[in-house]
Amino acid sequence: MAKISSVEEYIELNTKYTEALELLRKILNNTELEETLKWNMPTYTINNKNVIGMGAFKHHFCLWFHNGVFINDTAQKLTCAQEGKTKSMRQYRFNSIDDIDKVLIKNYINEAIENQKQGKEYKPLKKGKKPLIIPIELENVFKNTPHLKSCFDTLSLTKKREFCRHIDVAKQEKTKSARVEKIIPMILNNIGLHDKYRKR
Repeated sequence: MAKISSVEEYIELNTKYTEALELLRKILNNTELEETLKWNMPTYTINNKNVIGMGAFKHHFCLWFHNGVFINDTAQKLTCAQEGKTKSMRQYRFNSIDDIDKVLIKNYINEAIENQKQGKEYKPLKKGKKPLIIPIELENVFKNTPHLKSCFDTLSLTKKREFCRHIDVAKQEKTKSARVEKIIPMILNNIGLHDKYRKR
């Protein structure tokens, strides 16, 4: 579809579903959502956050709920357009104007608005960012030596991970204890376990 300049133009161009799209638009515009165009489609926002999109295709038309994953889909109307890829967006699909249950749709729209107001947004986890797990042996030393913990906190994440792994990979408790004793002065002096191998 060529670039459009208004919601009216979008609806007029989709002649197969014009009447149905007009009805959905009326329902949406009777809420506090703001109407705009994004990605060449009618989009409805609140506080500049995308809440719902309206689209027409060859064999159906639909409402896109940007954070539809949070909607309580009791009527089981929402579908995930791309299973395994689409994490938060859900689609409410229609084949004809007769499929539009105004009361039900208003309930879904109102819930989407309320969810957005509450700040419910899907935020994917960053890949490769595993949490730092401090070995219990080191944690016990930190409890008795707060200054050591303060020094550890100032280290780079790389250095922290190296120290923790150094203790974790030891199989015997006496080896773990010996390694903790070895790294204490290094932590206090901001010296990483492998600093001597790093390029200066």
